[in-house]
Parts: sequence; structure tokens; C-alpha cells
Amino acid sequence: MKIAMIATEKLPVPAIRGGAIQIYLQSSAEIIAKNHEVTMISIQDPDLPDEETINGIHYVRFPASNYLNTLVDLVKESSFDIIHLCNRPSWVAQVKQAAPVSKIVLSVHNEMFSKGKLAQEQGEQCISDVSAVVTVSDFIRKSITDRFPEAEKKAITVYSGVDLDAYHPAWTEEGRKIRENMRKRAGLEGRKIILFVGRLSKVKGPHILLQAIPEITKRHPDAMLVFVGSKWFGDDQVNNYVRHLYTLGAMHIDHVTFIKFVKPRDIPGFYTMSDIFVCCSQWQEPLARVHYEAMAAGLPIITTDRGGNAEVIRDGENGRVITHFSDPLQYATRINELLDEDERRKSIGEQGRRIAEERFGWETVAGNLVRVYEGV
Repeated sequence: MKIAMIATEKLPVPAIRGGAIQIYLQSSAEIIAKNHEVTMISIQDPDLPDEETINGIHYVRFPASNYLNTLVDLVKESSFDIIHLCNRPSWVAQVKQAAPVSKIVLSVHNEMFSKGKLAQEQGEQCISDVSAVVTVSDFIRKSITDRFPEAEKKAITVYSGVDLDAYHPAWTEEGRKIRENMRKRAGLEGRKIILFVGRLSKVKGPHILLQAIPEITKRHPDAMLVFVGSKWFGDDQVNNYVRHLYTLGAMHIDHVTFIKFVKPRDIPGFYTMSDIFVCCSQWQEPLARVHYEAMAAGLPIITTDRGGNAEVIRDGENGRVITHFSDPLQYATRINELLDEDERRKSIGEQGRRIAEERFGWETVAGNLVRVYEGV
């Protein structure tokens, strides 16, 4: 098959600036390209050429300012069997008009079919024009089919994934070395590390986690909360909310450390050095990819029941689900329970790794996508 994979106008592919969609496209394409002809379309970046071929993928990058028009020109000139368009249902009509013979697969990573983002008539036309709608969670799938029942037969959940070889659980030989080195470099030997990875934004809830510190350290004075992330991908500027987080953290200077934006390739080591991973999302999150990363690293996960996050957590097996998502005390209780029992914590982490290996490796994700392509 001749396949075009189209990223949004936000970040480039490969994912040198991060981004869940960009990681998803790059990682699945590298496997799909072994047997199919893949063209990857994304925005320009000063650190990337406008055109190149790597690992069998032909990358084409256009200016963000005129992105839609230029990618439409490309698909009009090419004869793609499949056009995999990410997260932009409002673009489908133009792409369909430019390439009427191609099969369009729309992958949806957020609530892009909500009333505030897509008019009824536009959504109906989009569903009619596409051959399949791939969603990153059942939550996102339901958000589409509830409003557009005609999408029921076209919509399918294909969970995202993780590079299993890049993440090394602490019980492996490589993991032990990484854990020791990372902790030594950070001056965190002997600490119980609770990890947050993500954007420092209110909807992600890091302020709630900071408010849980007194109850955690009362029971575990050796606990350390490590926050990895910035206000936006690759942007370490400090806005009012981030400044507020820093102020809260300064009140517990011996138990909080902030590490700003980390390139995706350097993220795995932070998981390996940690003991627990917490996703404290306050919004209806589609399904944050940090869950896959934490499972691959063998960490027990504490997450909220917001959106699709809990879909990959078997409560009590590979993590715990917070139902009172804005209550710092519930986070403290769950964190303390896991810090109390070393063997239980390890067992939950091991189960998470097994689930990641069974369901969320990129080979599995790519295979699921190819089956969608072949079925349209």
C-alpha cells in the first residue's frame, strides 16, 4: 500500500519536540514502512530538513502558516491508497476533494467532534467522507458515536503504544545500572521517588499532587516528588501557573524537585529511577501516553478516572484509580499505601510491564493500524 500519514500543524515528526500524536505516527510508521510505502507529512522545524528519507519513511515538511493548503496540493498530486489524517476532522472535506479515490482514515486523539469544535453538518460530512475513524480510547470513540451514531460502524479503538526496548524496569540488569546512575546524578540515593511527567498545566493537576506532600512526608520523610515537564512541549518559559507550582514546591524544598522539558529520548531514565508514577489529570483526558511509558518501565501507576485514563489500568493489578480526582488526601493515601509495601509495589509494576508487552508495544499498534487500512 501507498500510505500518507499526516500530522497536525502543531509539532514536527520525528517527535524531536515531543507530542503524543507525533510519537504515535513516527513509531508506528517505522514498522509499517517495512512492508509499505509511507510518506510522513508534518510542519517544518529549524532542526530538520524540509524533505528526507529515513528508515524507509519519506518525510515532507511544510510551513505551519500554510500547512493545510500545501499538504492538500501534495495529496492531489500523489496517488495514495490510504491517507491517515490525525486529529483534524475539519480538514477531511478538503483532503477528500483533493484525493477522491484515496481511502481516508481519520485518527482522533482528543474530543475533536464536540459541539464546540465541529458543527453538526461538518461532522456528518466528515463521517461520510472517511472510510474509518480510529480513536485512542473507548472514551474518545464514545464521544464521537454519542453525537454521530452513524459513526458506529466506522469507529474503532486502537490504543497507542510504547517502545518496550527503550524502557528498563529497575529489576533488570540494565535498569539497575540506569537507576543507580540517575539517582546518583540527581542526588536522590535512598529516596522514595514519586514521578510526574507531563505539561505543567492546571488540567494536568500537578498542584493537587503538591498539596498532598504533607500527608506523604508525615509517613514517609524520605519521599521525593519529581516533576518532569514544562508549560508546553519544548518551552521552558515560566507562566503564572508554573510560577505558582514553583512557589508551592519551595514550601517543601527537601521533598520536591522540578526538572524542565526533557527530550523524548531521555525520558525513560526518569521512570527507571522512580518508585511510583502519578497521573493526576483533572480534565477528561483522552488517554495520556505516560501510562504506557510507566507500565513499560515497570512502575505502579496512580491515575484518575478522568476520560480514558483508567481504561488501561486494572485497579489493584497494575495500578490504582483515583475517583476523587481533586482531593489531595486520596493521592496521599494511595501513594502511602504503595510506599508502605515494597513487594506489593514491585508486583504491581511487574504486572504493568507484562500488560505493556502483551498489548501496547509498537508492533501491536502498527499491526492494528494495518488491519484497519486493509479493511477499508
